[in-house]
Amino acid sequence: MPATSVAPGERPAAEGSVFDIMTNVMDFYEQLMDHFGPRNWWPAGSPFEVIVGAILTQQANWRNVEKAIANLKAADVLDPDKIVRMTAEELEGLIRPSGFYRQKGRYLKTFCKYLVDVYGGDVDSMFSKDLEELRPELLGLDGIGPETCDSILLYAGEKLTFVVDAYTVRVCQRAGLIDSEKYDDIKSFFEKNTTPDILVYNEYHALFVELGKRYCRTSNPGCEECPVSGLCNHASKY
Repeated sequence: MPATSVAPGERPAAEGSVFDIMTNVMDFYEQLMDHFGPRNWWPAGSPFEVIVGAILTQQANWRNVEKAIANLKAADVLDPDKIVRMTAEELEGLIRPSGFYRQKGRYLKTFCKYLVDVYGGDVDSMFSKDLEELRPELLGLDGIGPETCDSILLYAGEKLTFVVDAYTVRVCQRAGLIDSEKYDDIKSFFEKNTTPDILVYNEYHALFVELGKRYCRTSNPGCEECPVSGLCNHASKY
């Protein structure tokens, strides 16, 4: 069943125009930006570091991911060729702070081997491919799901693809933005109703994360202080 687009703060008694929906979705974005300011995400020194972070941050606190990346830097192995040549045990020891280190070590090695074998270890060469061709290629790798894939493409490759995470799903459900929890439905909704700009996509995703952490929490949400409470169905109940 197709997802229904819903303007923030109202139920779909009658379908609004695409223009109205986009206006409200961008109002949501502007209010978040006014409150939080630019998030300047993803913090990294290189596109490859972004990729490593995107893989390690699965089911992990970012502070712990930073520790793992710091370990890789200190050992001078934040490089696809070096990671491929490392033993699994060596890599797992360095990325242990990120959790699930055996699984993530395997994912990281798989990605680096792919990068080395297919693109000679050159991230720029990989990102020279069109989004439509590269995205399915990355999704075919072990450990690269939609969220990790789109994070790599948007933040490291500067490709126009919207990232959806658990915070985005939670906020969308509570606000009444869209009645589906499916990744592809939410991704498509924002790509159709958000200004098609890499910086906007970047900031919108990061702003959802900030909103989810500070106000739109799983339990005890801070609706009274929430900067977008006026555009949210859930907040209107309080």
